[in-house]
Amino acid sequence: MKKMMLLGALQLGLVVSLLFPVQVIAKGLILTAPPRESAEAGKKLYGPIADHLTALLGSKVVYEHPGNWIAYQRDMRNDKYDIVFDGPHFVSWRIAHLGHQVLVKLPGHLQFVLLTDKDNSKYSKADDLIGKNICGISPPNLSTLSVLDYYRNPVRQPVIKGVKGGMGKVYKSLVAGKCEAAVLRTAFHSKKLTNEQRAGMKQLFLSQKMPNQAISVSARISPQARRKIAESLTMGNGVASTSGILKRFGGKAKTFIHASNSEYQTQTALLEGVNFGW
Repeated sequence: MKKMMLLGALQLGLVVSLLFPVQVIAKGLILTAPPRESAEAGKKLYGPIADHLTALLGSKVVYEHPGNWIAYQRDMRNDKYDIVFDGPHFVSWRIAHLGHQVLVKLPGHLQFVLLTDKDNSKYSKADDLIGKNICGISPPNLSTLSVLDYYRNPVRQPVIKGVKGGMGKVYKSLVAGKCEAAVLRTAFHSKKLTNEQRAGMKQLFLSQKMPNQAISVSARISPQARRKIAESLTMGNGVASTSGILKRFGGKAKTFIHASNSEYQTQTALLEGVNFGW
């Protein structure tokens, strides 16, 4: 009798464990990404992925534009989002604090360089920039955070002069003399600038290499659904839905590739213990 009762309990538990993820997914899922573009542009970029995942999972997936960085921070902390595409520091934070699982990432790596004018004799190393203006995309952008991580003491940090419009505008701000140095992605520095432009600058700091932007999902999504998403976005018919992301952020990449949580264990340190309000 006891064995039969135990067997019945185990069977019931198995049924509940199998049904629970389905019940959660049935409520609908929220897909989001950082507010790097307008709500309309975000819908064009991420809407096709939401539509594809709706068909793939058999449950409504809706793209939600966060509106601004403050809302993105608040809602992420509150575990509102189910499927998120963003940088390795955010992915790492969600893994550590919300139990997210990273599924796929863009190929390649992210690395950033701090540069100044070659003929500027005042600055020869990163420590020379304490209290000086650095042009870069405002935090929590990974580029400036990767440099600020070098200056862990807030009273010895440079002043970030936020620049909108991408790495090209950051470089132009440096050339225009609006700051003493600038933070650029190494890929932009090597591929978008001419030999003459690169020769006109000197390097003061080079960040560590980090894994590229990725898609992570909340613990509310079942392992089976996670496998479906990862397979579809890397080699299935879901690849077409990611074409906008690949074109904007992936360089020459043709598809996302599989990723694992082990690659995103340390980048959360860039967000924690810093003074910009994360």
